[in-house]
Amino acid sequence: MLSTMQDARLQIRRLLEHGAALHASATVDTAAPGGLRRVPYARIGADAAALAHALGELGVGEGDRVGTFMWNNAEHLTACLAVPSMGAVLHPLDARLPGEQIVRLAEHAEDRVLIADEALLPHLGPLLPQMKTVEHVIVNRAGGTGAGPAVPSGVTVHEYAALLDGRPPAYPWPDLDERAPAAICYAGDGSGAPKGVVHSHRSIYLHALSAAMPDAFGLSSGDKVLAVVPPSCALGWGLPYLAFLTGASLAMPDRFQAPQALAGFIAASRPTKGAAPLRVWRDLLAHIEADPDADLSSLTEVFADGRPCSPDLLEGYERRGVTLLHVWGAAAAPARPPADATGAGARHYRLAQGRLPASVQARLVGPDGAALPHDDFSVGELQLRGPWIAGSYHRDEAPGDFHDGWLRTGETGRISPDGYLTVTGRLADARRDDHAGAG
Repeated sequence: MLSTMQDARLQIRRLLEHGAALHASATVDTAAPGGLRRVPYARIGADAAALAHALGELGVGEGDRVGTFMWNNAEHLTACLAVPSMGAVLHPLDARLPGEQIVRLAEHAEDRVLIADEALLPHLGPLLPQMKTVEHVIVNRAGGTGAGPAVPSGVTVHEYAALLDGRPPAYPWPDLDERAPAAICYAGDGSGAPKGVVHSHRSIYLHALSAAMPDAFGLSSGDKVLAVVPPSCALGWGLPYLAFLTGASLAMPDRFQAPQALAGFIAASRPTKGAAPLRVWRDLLAHIEADPDADLSSLTEVFADGRPCSPDLLEGYERRGVTLLHVWGAAAAPARPPADATGAGARHYRLAQGRLPASVQARLVGPDGAALPHDDFSVGELQLRGPWIAGSYHRDEAPGDFHDGWLRTGETGRISPDGYLTVTGRLADARRDDHAGAG
């Protein structure tokens, strides 16, 4: 009988332990009034352990949902790593959604604990009485001293810093099944039935391995990534886990995402790469074109979500030595041109919305249900399958969104023979799914 390899479970805790120990001096910068806060990954690892101890003492156990109502900052990164590593399930809420949708998603996920930034308390406070499953609210003040939210009977408010203070900087992370739930994100805009996508430890780990490749995000310990994409959007394209896998540092803008503030943060933190919605890059370019003192010189390439952009936007960043690349959610790698493509040929590839990685399969389906060729001409509904593509939705059968093991994205597009994806529109009756059912 042939011998086989060891069976090591793919778990978030492995990424946390690796990043905190082997990349201890890598840092996360968080934008703050008048500057930035810098925390090394070793401290993030210790804080993740302290947070896990604190959540355990609040009664959080394996499978319990812990919601986050936070901007991109060091404390949110800590929660993204600690909550799944202890066996609970992370649920990042999108603070930009209308209040009734936030309540609906918190109720649908059955969040027991919410970790919230102080700056978001005015938005959260009026919603708490409607969140019937929430028992505890942990307030991250990050230097603030404001009053806590008014809470209904039965809900206890805790201070994040006080809750972690004195807790052990190490935690006996459990040896979890790699297919156990690690996080839940909600795809779409909250209209219709909630579409909860449950990410497993295995799916997050495999996505991180793929997305770190040179032809994808191409991250290494020499990089620092400006992370504007929120964890509520496909776990921030997996960047918290990519960072601890590769040792790339992070620059997190917190609530300071207006063009002028973001430009100042870039100049102070000096990221080499960036990931943000297309509108952020468009607004930032308009700002720096009007401000000759704006400094983007540290950036080499930036990644935008898969909505088509104009050649003018690509050229605007090129003039500043920055390459802008599309990435289609968690489903596709950035639309990096082939090595032999130059000039107009390279530009054609960069106007695509992404390139299919080895682990994700895609097919185009015509109106009659027949599969269409990948000839960069035929247009059909995009359907996907792969180890980090949704196979079902939480508490929602949604039979119309899946067919024969494939996720029906509701998007239409074409695919080139070498795997470049161009999105052309949406099916008339489709619901938005954030590209991978990984929202």
